[in-house]
Amino acid sequence: MMSQSLFRQGLIIVVLSTMFCKGFAASSSVSLDKFPTNRLNNDAALQNGAKLYFNYCLGCHGVSQVRYSRLKDLGLTETQIKQNFFRNSSLASLASTIVSPMKGKDAKAWLGKAPPDLSLTARSRSSGDGSGADWIYTYLRSYYVDPSQRTGWNNLVYPGVGMPNVLWDLQGINNAVVTEQQINGNKTGEKLLKLELKEPGRMTKAEFDENIADLTAFLVWASDPTGQFRKQLGVWVLIFLGIFAFIAWRLNAAYWKDIR
Repeated sequence: MMSQSLFRQGLIIVVLSTMFCKGFAASSSVSLDKFPTNRLNNDAALQNGAKLYFNYCLGCHGVSQVRYSRLKDLGLTETQIKQNFFRNSSLASLASTIVSPMKGKDAKAWLGKAPPDLSLTARSRSSGDGSGADWIYTYLRSYYVDPSQRTGWNNLVYPGVGMPNVLWDLQGINNAVVTEQQINGNKTGEKLLKLELKEPGRMTKAEFDENIADLTAFLVWASDPTGQFRKQLGVWVLIFLGIFAFIAWRLNAAYWKDIR
């Protein structure tokens, strides 16, 4: 009886966990754009993504699971890290974690709640409709002006988002193009068709997309800093095992060749 009770409790936990994970990864029905994965193996792209993150994101969002010393994996020296990324003079060493300078109580007073840490965003936003990288890449390029929102901004991928478009000076300002939805001649609502550039930013669309791809690559890297190294190491391990298996096979044949 006890084992059956434990089994039922475990089953309930699994079901609830599955429902929670699906709900957390869900967003709007907008089709996600494909993130250019070649950025993940490009140190220059990752360095540019780090620069964008520190300039535009760190004020509110930390990546507390990553230490400054990890930035050396992107091809940066200790001097470059200290000169370009140390914004807080109280940081004692490269062993410090990358956290936002915004205090929790200030964030709650100004924004209603503390902005989330972005360490695992690339993982948590993965779903059956696309990877977390696809979600971030599309989300950061999908802001538009919406006077009905408290911040004056809305987002196709995350309707009702509380974060304003901090990259508007690079991207420009987009308007939403909508069409009325009707049933039997009666208006039932509006459907958002696309975004239309209202005011250009400092970058062209192609330039902005490339920079957002770099920023996305950095956030993907931050979610698993050792991921690329493990994949590269895995390839060498498989090559070694293949060579070892071949040598073992030939040694085995040589050992038994004279034995009938």
